[in-house]
Amino acid sequence: MTTNMSEKIKVKNLSKIFGPKPKSVLPLLEKNQSKEDILSKTGHTVGVNNVSFDVKEGETFVIMGLSGSGKSTLIRCLNLLNKPTTGEIYVNEDNILEFDKQKLRDFRQNQLSMVFQHFGLFTHRTVLENVEFGLEIKGASEQDRRELARKTLESVGLKGWEDKMPSELSGGMQQRVGLARALANDPEVLLMDEPFSALDPLIRREMQQELIDLQSNLKKTIVFITHDINEAFKIGDRVAVMKDGVFEQVGTPEEILDNPASEYIKDFVKDIDRSKVLQAKDVMFNPSAIININEGLKSAVREMQTNGISSVYVIDKNKQLLGIVSIDDAIDAIKENKFLRDVITDNYYTTDPEIYIHELIPVAKDSKYPIAVVNDNNELMGIIVRTSVLAALV
Repeated sequence: MTTNMSEKIKVKNLSKIFGPKPKSVLPLLEKNQSKEDILSKTGHTVGVNNVSFDVKEGETFVIMGLSGSGKSTLIRCLNLLNKPTTGEIYVNEDNILEFDKQKLRDFRQNQLSMVFQHFGLFTHRTVLENVEFGLEIKGASEQDRRELARKTLESVGLKGWEDKMPSELSGGMQQRVGLARALANDPEVLLMDEPFSALDPLIRREMQQELIDLQSNLKKTIVFITHDINEAFKIGDRVAVMKDGVFEQVGTPEEILDNPASEYIKDFVKDIDRSKVLQAKDVMFNPSAIININEGLKSAVREMQTNGISSVYVIDKNKQLLGIVSIDDAIDAIKENKFLRDVITDNYYTTDPEIYIHELIPVAKDSKYPIAVVNDNNELMGIIVRTSVLAALV
């Protein structure tokens, strides 16, 4: 099979049925009989029902749903802890259902790692020994595995805790150890089955941000399971909402918020705080008017008049933001024979494109000018007007 090279995982028509004769239930699924009817008629439980999807390389793909929706059953199919009843699972274009025992063992050791809800740490091993366990199984030398385990622990903020026992750590720290253990093997795919659900709300939010920060550097392919839609929308590049073993809708958080595919999805998202889901990049506009520093004051005035605005951002030839000039200051400067560079100011707010809208609400209320969205090189990417921020609240 040939797949798009950007697809790390491709799942086709996957079903998982629990019971003594699972394949006998497939004709009932084809007739669209419900999960409840199949259970009452046959005693078989439908975990996953004819699900197809793909996960892009470097993407965080979140599968969310209520208890019993099939999400955990599905993620366990991706490493064959659950053997699918029917369907295909391709990772790097290889159908893992065709792997023999040795190839499956190599796949699990080298290409993917899993982080579980309840940490799964060895209580008799130190933090360092827990993290190096997978490397030990792979046959890495003691020196190599210890060095790599120490580096990985540092990356998740646990430097100095290497010789502690798991019982000496908080829940959040234990989950960091579990994450470090998964990352130490340098997997291509990271499977995370409700990894933060056992944590208290404050630690959970910290771990969510920790994962986001790590992913911005590591760019792993992640399949993440959760029952919390706020968590799903915070960390997911795309989200699949699951119900009764099927996907109700797949899309970006913005797509699901703006265009819910069913009443079930509408009920799910009705209480979502959009300002904690949408980021600056989601609501920014291309600047309707910008001016290069070399174009001068008269060009700035014309730009503002043409676009019906009272201020304009000023950039250099590399699109780096230099400042802003108002119509009043520009006109006064022309009368006084000044230059554009003399009257541009920095009396405005800037933001990173990844900042969540709720963080910009105080700024939007106080700002006289549109908020400038800039990248790490101070290049102007867009602007956010006050109404865009406030509209995200409804």
